[in-house]
Amino acid sequence: QMKLEESGGGSVQAGGSLSLSCTAAGFTFSNLIMGWYHQVPGNECELVSTITSDGIRRYGDIVKGRFTISRDTGKNTVHLQMNALKPEDTAMYYCAADLSILEIFLGKPKYWGQGTQVTVSS
Repeated sequence: QMKLEESGGGSVQAGGSLSLSCTAAGFTFSNLIMGWYHQVPGNECELVSTITSDGIRRYGDIVKGRFTISRDTGKNTVHLQMNALKPEDTAMYYCAADLSILEIFLGKPKYWGQGTQVTVSS
């Protein structure tokens, strides 16, 4: 069974840090393009960051310089280190995976995690 499971969300004050993790099960992880999205209630999911199977990283403008994505192929895990958090980063964060970077960019990855809440207070 293919499954993505996030962990690491929580509450933090502005300026603080959180680290999210997403573990993939049932996949050939090394082939996957991984992405993190966030969603504020009432808004669409927004792509935060991606990392390809060969480690190429991309970031949304709103998180550049603050967030870092990484992957550990041996542990089938992708991480999102979030620093200098702002109240506007408050959202549900979803891990996603696909074999196509286009599907990731279009917001239509085949596989999604259940999400983890991040709350940043001012």
